[in-house]
Amino acid sequence: MSGLDFQQFLSAFIVLFAVIDIIGSIPIILDLKQKGRSVNALKATLIAFALLIGFFYAGDMMLRLFQVDIASFAVAGAFVIFLMSLEMILDIEIFKNTGPIKEATLVPLVFPLLAGAGAFTTLLSLRAEYAPINIVLALILNMVWVFIVLKLTDRIERMLGKGGIYVIRKFFGIILLAISARLFTANITSLIEQFQALK
Repeated sequence: MSGLDFQQFLSAFIVLFAVIDIIGSIPIILDLKQKGRSVNALKATLIAFALLIGFFYAGDMMLRLFQVDIASFAVAGAFVIFLMSLEMILDIEIFKNTGPIKEATLVPLVFPLLAGAGAFTTLLSLRAEYAPINIVLALILNMVWVFIVLKLTDRIERMLGKGGIYVIRKFFGIILLAISARLFTANITSLIEQFQALK
């Protein structure tokens, strides 16, 4: 689990691609631009990457501080990813952004669209299964993709159309649902074994 593995990298990339869901965020980005709220693609990408990579490494220390192991966090993360998948599949809003900051590049673009609770949770949940190098490389490639989409938002929206974006969002909603189920089943067993060992 410690070395570079293409299958792990690809799996981590797909999971993060679905969670970050920059394609699904295109209508929101277009709406922000129409309201005169400028979006700086490079600034948004760099800040989001810094937040995510920082949490990826520091988050583990935070868990140890609260005496929470990765398996426990992965199970909790499975529930968050499950709720995110329901949002995408059922067109409902579970995670509401009610913060006071109105500047578009930081809020809502960087947080919570790019570097939100779901992405933070997913990164640490993936650590329960994949080598860190594969997750970091997958995150870097996702951030490159995010930058490209932010730069070409109008063109991608015209190319895919509202229907295409809608279908992609539904598809990745189902992928996330399956991922949440796999994360839960893969880690709940070790938690049960730990609980039984305490008896």
